[in-house]
Amino acid sequence: MALKRIQKELHDLQRDPPAQCSAGPRGDDMFHWQATILGPVDSPYQGGVFFLTIHFPTDYPFKPPKVAFTTKIYHPNINSNGSICLDILRSQWSPALTVSKVLLSICSLLCDPNPDDPLVPDIAHTYKNDKDKYNKLAKEWTLKYAM
Repeated sequence: MALKRIQKELHDLQRDPPAQCSAGPRGDDMFHWQATILGPVDSPYQGGVFFLTIHFPTDYPFKPPKVAFTTKIYHPNINSNGSICLDILRSQWSPALTVSKVLLSICSLLCDPNPDDPLVPDIAHTYKNDKDKYNKLAKEWTLKYAM
């Protein structure tokens, strides 16, 4: 069942890709994908190309996919391992969600971080107390790692 659902999502993604995002299997393994997100315009990530891995569990879509950044990024909700703190990837997952919706949610998180539920408290502190410094550092990391 998982494989059928994953194949359907791949077909839908190819037919109607979400803005600024792409995803598909790495090689022949339909349960292991690579995704790309273009840094959103008017964010400190603008111009960057960010790579992510997506691992589907065998009981997908009843369990969320494991999504992680492989490109380093300066963000309060994404740690140095690439783990993403996003409710729909954990407690708020629903089988109605798709990879497309997950990627759009991650794009939205890049534009609008959640410093009240951080994975990296230091970055959240900077975001809340010195937005200019946060934007400067996020831009520097984007230039260094995502271009």
